Amino acid sequence: MFPIHDENPTRLIPYVTYTLMATCIAVFLWQITRTEYAQQAIIYAYGVIPAVLLGGMELDPSVAKISAEASVFSSMFLHGGWMHLIGNMMYLWVFGNNIEAAMGHIRYIVFYLLCGVAAVLAQALPDTGSQIPMIGASGAISGVLGAYLLLYPMARVTVIIPIFIIIQTVRVPAVFVLLIWFVMQLVSSLMSSSEGGGVAFGAHIGGFIAGMLLIPLFKYSRIGLQIPFVTYYPFGKKS
Repeated sequence: MFPIHDENPTRLIPYVTYTLMATCIAVFLWQITRTEYAQQAIIYAYGVIPAVLLGGMELDPSVAKISAEASVFSSMFLHGGWMHLIGNMMYLWVFGNNIEAAMGHIRYIVFYLLCGVAAVLAQALPDTGSQIPMIGASGAISGVLGAYLLLYPMARVTVIIPIFIIIQTVRVPAVFVLLIWFVMQLVSSLMSSSEGGGVAFGAHIGGFIAGMLLIPLFKYSRIGLQIPFVTYYPFGKKS
């Protein structure tokens, strides 16, 4: 199930969402123009390595370009391949504009980065000795999805469902798309091995939960939460 469009118009031009997408695309194009060795060096230099961030390990000076703390943020703009990039950008394209409109440009930047930080910690804390670099915008975007679930669960989303060689599109409420996505991340996290590389499902779960927890603090007070499917104003409604 892959979302391509939502029926949830907004009058705000999502400059931050566009900028985040453009930055991720530009960084990826820079990555793939480097040699294979240089691409690997970039991932180790600017990706998050739990053992370096939390476990006391130090990178070789020839590889270390920035501090471990700074890598938490730089890692959000790196991607491991075209499908990794395209998948993340599609989710951000479909769901990001409404979340940006729900809180404004500046708060959206802070919200996005905080969700990314939460995602990194959710993946790194269970294994602080891991030397596998973490890259991608997935964790921060997962926070956007968590926020969307609480703000617009009944907004219609057009999704692609591949059935063997047939591509089918259907319109379903966002709650189904996002809850199915979350359950898939949870199951995949429980089933995945801690050995080797792969998808950071823990980061996706951590980012999603962070988005749900943070959205009441960042959204405009005039916008209610849908819990469950009932409009709720946690801090009172203001005009």
